[in-house]
Amino acid sequence: MHGWAIWLIFAVVLGVAEVLTLTTALGVLAGAALITAVVAAFLPLPFQLVAFTVAAAAGVVLIRPVALRHMHQTQLERFGVDALIGKSARVLEEVTGSAGRVRIDGEEWTARSYDETLVIPAGTVVDVMEIRGSAAFVYPQE
Repeated sequence: MHGWAIWLIFAVVLGVAEVLTLTTALGVLAGAALITAVVAAFLPLPFQLVAFTVAAAAGVVLIRPVALRHMHQTQLERFGVDALIGKSARVLEEVTGSAGRVRIDGEEWTARSYDETLVIPAGTVVDVMEIRGSAAFVYPQE
């Protein structure tokens, strides 16, 4: 088997392993193996090993820190039920500390009063203060 084919197989195996583990290190090594496959088409084994070493070292030093920085960025957008916190809702059924229903963005939710002593009548516009399980905890808008 040709040397370039072996390096290409090595690159594919490392690439698949990277997709499964998301470590970025295996991706860098897969890229180095791919570069080495090109070198292997023209040069003998000692040059291939030097090319792999240089490409892997350059990837670890230059690419991996950038990839890690992007992976650890804070999430700017809220998703799921977290995105509902702070939204306005309309009370459909009277909301107390133990029962009630509200409509948030077109969806009906079980609701509880954020202040357990409050009774919020139907038709009132409220703010969603918290989501616990399937219940929205709401407080009347001032």
